[in-house]
Amino acid sequence: MADPLLIIAAGGTGGHMFPAQALAEAMLERGWRVKLSTDARGARYTSGFPHAVEIEQVGSATFARGGIVAKALVPFRIIGGVASAVLKMLRDKPRVVVGFGGYPTIPAMSAAWVLRKPTMIHEQNGVLGRVNKIFSKRVNKVACGTWPTTLPDGVDGVPVGNPVRGAILERAGAGYIAPGDYPMSILVMGGSQGARILSDVVPPAISALPSEIRRNIRVSHQAREEDLARVAQYYADEGIPADVQTFFNDVPTRMSEAQLVVTRAGASSIADLSVIGRPSVLVPYAAAASDHQTANAKQLVEAGASVMVTEADLHVDSLSEQIAAILADPNLALRMSQAALSCGKPDATQTLVDMTLELATPAP
Repeated sequence: MADPLLIIAAGGTGGHMFPAQALAEAMLERGWRVKLSTDARGARYTSGFPHAVEIEQVGSATFARGGIVAKALVPFRIIGGVASAVLKMLRDKPRVVVGFGGYPTIPAMSAAWVLRKPTMIHEQNGVLGRVNKIFSKRVNKVACGTWPTTLPDGVDGVPVGNPVRGAILERAGAGYIAPGDYPMSILVMGGSQGARILSDVVPPAISALPSEIRRNIRVSHQAREEDLARVAQYYADEGIPADVQTFFNDVPTRMSEAQLVVTRAGASSIADLSVIGRPSVLVPYAAAASDHQTANAKQLVEAGASVMVTEADLHVDSLSEQIAAILADPNLALRMSQAALSCGKPDATQTLVDMTLELATPAP
């Protein structure tokens, strides 16, 4: 008899893909087969998935992009995608289907609903995304990465936490070296959206640090392709050692080595910070749907692990002062790292695995 099959559907952001990867890794270890359904944007994140995962790229169909004609064709593309998913599901016979949000989730979750397959969605943010909101009343279980999560009336969620990749778990609670008069690392991550303002404000804010701090700074800065050259050139001109890339494949290593992280408040970033345990300055993406990044940041801020700065308040001088306040006070930085750890849920993957296996077990 063939090993049981899990179908995972996830859209094209790290917030969706990293928890999906964590579940895929764990289910493979338990002898399951795993198939991932994603789009072209999500495919950028699949290099970290185990080779045993079968990856199927589906066409993107979103009302958020394209002109009038493209948007008018979206319903037909969705219907076609669902019909194709139904046929494939009849052939593959998955035991469970788990969606992590994003438009590529629609065909798989719809097909599973049509065929009455056991289903679950996992919502990473404190507010349900558009697609997860649609399916929240049609699935067997709703797992929540951020708690509390705003849910529709009549929907019960399970506080699971956000699963993190194995590479993050390997560094869970990694020893924190408090700031001092020696080389210190700052990790700057802007996410796939909204990185421009960080590229505009963070480099000059670091440059404006007091000389006794600045001379020890080393920077890892994630920037958008169009900002890459100017950000790298700025750091070079200011004499600040910096590694500027569009995407870091070794975020777990860089984060565990950092004295401070400046980042958007995406769900995966929050989960990584809390599992590894690092002080942070969080800048929620103002254009995020339902302001969900502010909701994501709430727990770390209230625990004293992070300082939150709105985009409206993000200025060079004030950000420089906030960075300096943390890096000039080793005790404060250490307390922040410990507070971040207190918010972590390193067992989130195991909880999600248990829920998946429970769905796959026929009722007596």
